[in-house]
Amino acid sequence: MNNNDDIQASPPRLVDVEGLARALEQFAAERDWARFHSPKNLVMALTGEVGELSELFQWATEESSREAARDARLAEPLRDELADVLLYLVRLASVLGVDLNDAAVRKLQKNAAKYPVDAAFGNSKKYTEL
Repeated sequence: MNNNDDIQASPPRLVDVEGLARALEQFAAERDWARFHSPKNLVMALTGEVGELSELFQWATEESSREAARDARLAEPLRDELADVLLYLVRLASVLGVDLNDAAVRKLQKNAAKYPVDAAFGNSKKYTEL
């Protein structure tokens, strides 16, 4: 049996956001915000937060980008923006009824097939060019 058979037989729990999803649902309900949380609106909010995260790295060098979480000026804003992205992503998945663990496991399986180690090792080319 290969590793892909193991994953298909018993998918590992790689992502567990159920508690977070419940907390976000409660947070929205307490404020009567659920009515605003359409998938379209959540995607737009998520995109905005990814933009704010990107802005922290704008004009950074490769080296300084690797050190961003240890930079006193960037550490807290970086954590905040990463959290915002996570919160909107989890809320979006919850509203759509998407199991993020299942989605992640399936995507890893697809990527493993598209990027076999022998062809992709040390190579940044897209799978269509391998």
